[in-house]
Amino acid sequence: MSESWTRLDPPARKTRMEALVRRYFDACNAADRDALLACFTPDAVHYFPPGLPDIPWRGAGTIADKWIWCVETLGSRWTIEHMIADGERLEAAIEWTHWKTASDTALRGDEWYRFDAATGRISEIRAYYAAPADRGRPVNELVAFDYAGRGYHLGPPGGKR
Repeated sequence: MSESWTRLDPPARKTRMEALVRRYFDACNAADRDALLACFTPDAVHYFPPGLPDIPWRGAGTIADKWIWCVETLGSRWTIEHMIADGERLEAAIEWTHWKTASDTALRGDEWYRFDAATGRISEIRAYYAAPADRGRPVNELVAFDYAGRGYHLGPPGGKR
């Protein structure tokens, strides 16, 4: 984002924040390191629930490299299901699906974003899973929630889960 970020009113900041989160997901899906780096402050932190090695991920470079590894190793693809943003508080929340095409599995969850007041870039992400990941289930999601009826993606971008 540009220096004009600091002069934007809250509705304009909200629009830019939403667009940045979408660019971040596009960059993840494309495994585009430069595009990923452009989404974050250099000292950004990505927090996760327990169970993953080497967490939290600290620094834009680490975040980019870890997501690229996921794409290359797990066949990861992500979709955004819902998003809300607050241009005054410089925070956003999304609901997502992480498709792991190499194992034909998926995990659903939420993330809370904080944006840097000076640059508009992402400074923090806190991830929450819909349920503990059960490696025996092909799709980890809420029990009895009507994902199809609510219009959620039922497969990853490009078709193969």
